[in-house]
Amino acid sequence: MSYEELQRDLRGSTQKVCQFLGKYLTPEQLDSAVRNLSFSVMKENSMSNSLMLRNPKDGTVSNIPLLRKGICGDWKNLFTVAQSEAFDRVYQEMSRLDPGLFPWSARC
Repeated sequence: MSYEELQRDLRGSTQKVCQFLGKYLTPEQLDSAVRNLSFSVMKENSMSNSLMLRNPKDGTVSNIPLLRKGICGDWKNLFTVAQSEAFDRVYQEMSRLDPGLFPWSARC
């Protein structure tokens, strides 16, 4: 399962995970799960959107947010040209396996 798949169909992806785990959710439970798995809810939840780091030198603690925008393809705005070219080379090597395994270029 990829992030792109989650973006396209969160409800269907949640149902796939439940099926894989052999769990059944009532329609109300599924609605609740989908609502709480949404990017906007997870971004607001400090339990899912922060990493607590302690500085070993002075013991200070920093909470670092983990979630950014929640959109597919935003890496293009962050990677340098060199990073993008390096990723493309690795992606080409991986693509020889099974194109369906790596849907990075799929639109959300």
